[in-house]
Amino acid sequence: MREHRSAVFSTGHQFLEGLRWHHGKLWASDFFSKTVKTFNADGSYTDVAEVEGSPSGLGFLDDGSVLVVSQMDRTVVRIEPDGTQSVHADFSQYAGGIGNDMIVTGKGDAYVGNFGFALGEEDPKTTRLVHVSADGSVNPVGGEVLFPNGMAITPDRVLLTAQTWRHCITAFDIQEDGSLANERIWAQLDDSVHPDGIALDADGGVWFGNALTLESDSGFYRVVEGGEITDRVAIDGAWSVTCAFGGDDLRTLYMACNVTTLEEFHDGKSTSVVATANVGYKGSPAM
Repeated sequence: MREHRSAVFSTGHQFLEGLRWHHGKLWASDFFSKTVKTFNADGSYTDVAEVEGSPSGLGFLDDGSVLVVSQMDRTVVRIEPDGTQSVHADFSQYAGGIGNDMIVTGKGDAYVGNFGFALGEEDPKTTRLVHVSADGSVNPVGGEVLFPNGMAITPDRVLLTAQTWRHCITAFDIQEDGSLANERIWAQLDDSVHPDGIALDADGGVWFGNALTLESDSGFYRVVEGGEITDRVAIDGAWSVTCAFGGDDLRTLYMACNVTTLEEFHDGKSTSVVATANVGYKGSPAM
């Protein structure tokens, strides 16, 4: 396994999620400050929107609008270029827990996950992803998944999602109507690993954050189909939550690292930094 070093890029955050690279800038959601942020090349940042229901997954539409998962409301909020906000989709009837990550396709379709249960209060329960059409209509898709988290779409239209509590990356084939078929395990991980946010590189590897640990096994790992771990960026003393490739050449891996515990997370206590690493791979362009 190849090891890579990281460097701190940006500090002063609370709990970052949903990293995305879009139009030359890094974007992120901050759960606890309830803000959507963009970052400059020097690590400084701007709060571009406030989402009262706590923002999570992010995506972008061709007209310049931003889609944001509002966790507590279990909705997808649409932020227009002028800052106006509206509810794009309401998926609450299909969500057993608060909203979570999301990926948006070039056609404006979105796939959204949710916790499936009240984290820390209930035993883990399965849920389903939801497909949000460009017009905002919502349908559950795919099979039962356990704490679906980060998502990526391959060039051949395969949706990959991390199942945090099943310790695996799962694959689905995207159908023409947006539904998901042919569910299979793409990579089974060790039971001690809890994959969170993911990013796809141009060579077909998936980078994932191993969350829920502050120990030496925290870090961002690269796994290939079948489950072989090839690379790691070690992150000590923080949850390794989510990552995205960015930079002009898509060769910088940006990583959200959150210092918290499950107990502190429930109390809204966390500090967060963005780190970077040059891992020798180029990111796969957004689909």
